[in-house]
Amino acid sequence: MQLFENATQQKLRGGYYTPPQIASFLLQWGMTDMLCPDILEPSCGDGVFIEQTQKLNLGFSSFTGIEYDAEEAAKASGIELHDTTVYNRDFHEFCLNSTCRFDVVVGNPPFIRYQYYDESLQTLASDIFKKAKLKYSKLTNAWVTFIIGCTLLLKERGKMAFVVPADILQVSYAKQLRSYLIKNFNQVNIVSFEQLVFDDIQQEVVLLLCSKDGGEKHSIDHIDVKDGKSLQALLRSGLHFNAKKVNKDSDKWSYYFLSNEEISFIESLSSKDKNHIGNYASVEVGITTGANQYFTVPKNIVDFYGLKEFAKPMVGRSVQVSSLDFTTTDWMKNVNKGSRAHLLVFESRDAIADHPGAKDYIEAGESEGINKGYKTSIRDDWFVIPSIKISDALFLRRNHLFPRLVLNSAQAYTTDTMHRVFFKASTKHKAFIASYYNSFSFAHAEIVGRNFGGGVLELMPSEVESIFLPYNEENEDLFDEIDGMLRKGESIDKILNYTDQKILVERCGYSIDQVKLGRNIWKKLSSRRLKKGRVTK
Repeated sequence: MQLFENATQQKLRGGYYTPPQIASFLLQWGMTDMLCPDILEPSCGDGVFIEQTQKLNLGFSSFTGIEYDAEEAAKASGIELHDTTVYNRDFHEFCLNSTCRFDVVVGNPPFIRYQYYDESLQTLASDIFKKAKLKYSKLTNAWVTFIIGCTLLLKERGKMAFVVPADILQVSYAKQLRSYLIKNFNQVNIVSFEQLVFDDIQQEVVLLLCSKDGGEKHSIDHIDVKDGKSLQALLRSGLHFNAKKVNKDSDKWSYYFLSNEEISFIESLSSKDKNHIGNYASVEVGITTGANQYFTVPKNIVDFYGLKEFAKPMVGRSVQVSSLDFTTTDWMKNVNKGSRAHLLVFESRDAIADHPGAKDYIEAGESEGINKGYKTSIRDDWFVIPSIKISDALFLRRNHLFPRLVLNSAQAYTTDTMHRVFFKASTKHKAFIASYYNSFSFAHAEIVGRNFGGGVLELMPSEVESIFLPYNEENEDLFDEIDGMLRKGESIDKILNYTDQKILVERCGYSIDQVKLGRNIWKKLSSRRLKKGRVTK
């Protein structure tokens, strides 16, 4: 692997030692109902899986370990375990050239980003994807390549058990992998942890358990356990997993821990073609300035440089919005608080030639190297921000307690911390906003979005457009009441008690039981996300 000046050797290797209790669990799950299996570990590190196989006295026919790092391979080779061979070689090359096939594959594949691969490894990784009839992308992480390669090395009836990033549940670069696994395995099980299980990284991980039996049925299950110690209780329970039907239309796995009834209900919302945000509005990313700290400024900077004619109203942080409607009065409150409530919108260099304050501010930016950033350096005039448009509403890109949609009455610009929402001609603005504040829309937002880390829910524009929206023009009369409740600091549960009754029961005809089910789904999804955000070692 190519070395980079600021990359640690551990990052380049992608190696983080697997806790013994996790290695033990993966081995025992993988070898259950297996008679003298041939085992492969594609990135064996210092040999924790070999060590646990020895400690547990597990029966097997052969154990093959692959390890790229010579020092680590030597440590693994030093563990005395019968019929075990550790090869100091690259897994990509082994995968493409080996004729061996295995009953069980276990391990903790390296977490290496594409940029840390040298050209030869990139080519080998691409070849593995081609062999699996998949498309290789520069966004692909090494752990994805390892999983695909190991699938190719499994026998017709085999099992695979890995420690992988929780990214596998939802990120777009693993979408192809999720489809591939569902197609190639009859049962896919995910084990998530409420607490972080690696001492030296903040990366959230899950256990991926895949098995194939030659049958035609494909199912999936997702369960949560507290921590690595809780895996023993799972073992004692007989490793029982439910067989939930796979939703082939869903490109994420983040909601399979819900019950079958809850999953069916969420799927019913997704299937309503005319009841999504995208039917009534389009959603785009906010303005990409390339340097928010430079282009978004408080009033004192505007006054100091005399930039009033270039300073436009803006809102860029969630704390600057505490209502259903962001008004000019709200904006002025932010201005008076000293918030960065102005966006500097400059025209070409010729247009500002006679404005000394603008020239001074731009020169100050150049002295700080703002003009050398990636986004700014590719512009004709680095200080001229593209795509300057004011949107009808704002949707926060990253959310905490609940995903927020706000009317933009102040006609404020926004950076890429918020998405811009543009209404279609026939859409009533206040009715649209009010219609969104209900348990079904909140639950669906949790499904289509992704956990960004720290308990934050992140949604991209296309995901926002897909959110279920029980739009009704009559809901316009609820707008002021919801706005008032938010401004008073009422709890979101109290607000939903009001809106669910009006929007879902009285105007959409859903039953009380259906509304309760939807609220419980949102509670379960959001509570799980927030709990993970609070976890500390």
